[in-house]
Amino acid sequence: MMEMQESPQTPVVMAQLSWFFGIATIVKLLLIPSYHSTDLEVHRHWLAITHSLPLSQWYTDETSEWTLDYPPFFAYLERFLSMFAHLIDPQIVHLHHGLNYKANSAIYFQRMSVIVSDLFLLYGVYRSTLALASLKRNLIWLLVIWSPGLLIVDHLHFQYNGFLFGWLLLSLSFLAQGRDVMGGFLFAVLLCFKHLFAVAAPVYFVYLLRHYCRGGLVRGFARLSVMGAIVVAVFAAAYGPFVYHGQIQQVIRRMFPFGRGLCHAYWAPNFWVFYIMLDKGIAFLLRKFGFNIPAPVASFTGGLVGDASPFAILPQVTPLTTFIMVLLALSPCLFRTWKDPRPRLIVRSVAYAYTCGFLFGWHVHEKASLHFSIPLAIVAVESLEDAKHYFLLSIVSCYSLFPLLYEAQEYPIKVLLLLLHTILMWFSFSAQYSGSLRGDKKGGEKQGFEVGWVTKSYLIGVVVVEIWGQFLHPYLFGDKLPFVPLMLISMYCAIGILYSWIWQLKSILISS
Repeated sequence: MMEMQESPQTPVVMAQLSWFFGIATIVKLLLIPSYHSTDLEVHRHWLAITHSLPLSQWYTDETSEWTLDYPPFFAYLERFLSMFAHLIDPQIVHLHHGLNYKANSAIYFQRMSVIVSDLFLLYGVYRSTLALASLKRNLIWLLVIWSPGLLIVDHLHFQYNGFLFGWLLLSLSFLAQGRDVMGGFLFAVLLCFKHLFAVAAPVYFVYLLRHYCRGGLVRGFARLSVMGAIVVAVFAAAYGPFVYHGQIQQVIRRMFPFGRGLCHAYWAPNFWVFYIMLDKGIAFLLRKFGFNIPAPVASFTGGLVGDASPFAILPQVTPLTTFIMVLLALSPCLFRTWKDPRPRLIVRSVAYAYTCGFLFGWHVHEKASLHFSIPLAIVAVESLEDAKHYFLLSIVSCYSLFPLLYEAQEYPIKVLLLLLHTILMWFSFSAQYSGSLRGDKKGGEKQGFEVGWVTKSYLIGVVVVEIWGQFLHPYLFGDKLPFVPLMLISMYCAIGILYSWIWQLKSILISS
């Protein structure tokens, strides 16, 4: 996605990439017996819904609380997978007898389906790095294919993010090569797999309008018509059958359940952490001064999700409020893209869009940090400053996922994954930038990869927060205030991601 520095032979590159993928696959296979969240049952039930019911009932079925709420292409994927699941164990896809089915056949099949679907990630990374020098190419492979965040979310917690990020990287790779039609087509397909990727849609729209639809009024309108027809065709293929069956409103309601509340049950480290803690602090002080401040029904510190406002003092936040804030945060990037729609900046702009969505969006999950940490791995090899930024962000993003794995037996796994990732990043960036020049010294003194004292202090703070939450808090307080360690992780990681958001915005505005 940067300038072509060498022209490697495709078989050689694929052989090297397969080695990276093979090591990752071995680790994934070893993690199969490990902890999995309720998402395993969610996706098993979706297999049962799509296999047992006609398409017209997929989004209306309420046999389980885990109703289908992803866009139609993902439902079609579940239908495809269900055919193989039925051959392995028919009970996996039985709508009623399969509820909470936890046989090894079900677990192993679903785990393997995620591993196999990661082949899309493999191809996405391959296309994104084919034109790079070998050292940069290998570094990106390490950051993406060996991403500890993807291992935690997909192969422990259980989801299909690697498959989805493969589509995103494919789309970005085509845009970076100037093949806008294919890039736009793949992004439209991605939106029909998972609608949460739509946060970057404004960037795609502005970029394609300015880059692809240029060349005068007639030519521009013709190209806009072509791109519009492609997008409409993709959405028609996805949603057309549900329009035909009169189910489109039900599909939309399932995809956008705004009643879930501002915050996820596990608090994502974003802007709303500070907003809610400010509300808690003001309410606490007012109660101390004798004011009668009732506690809200849906408490932030209780980790609950619901329709009621979690605020005692500050104004309630609505989905519209978060939507406006995301657009406002995104607007400088959109203006820059409108003014200068260059292919080499598209990955950086899309990553920034997902950072805006993570910080200011509605009902954000920790897992959404992968939306910007994965694309930024492509950017990390562009400069020493990008590498330093990614080194910090990647650690913060991975650490923010720790609360997803709360059982004791998984604790060594997540710590080991983060430590190995940090060490590999350090040595890889050091190898990449060992000859970089120190810009703040006269004479261009050479230096290796190193981070400043602010970054070092912040990372030491990560260790302090983890020691407190894992060891000191249980020792000092026992079962009291169980929300405090989780709150500290959320707030501390939010500081790091807020810094990353500011850094990304600055890099976009000053990029030449």
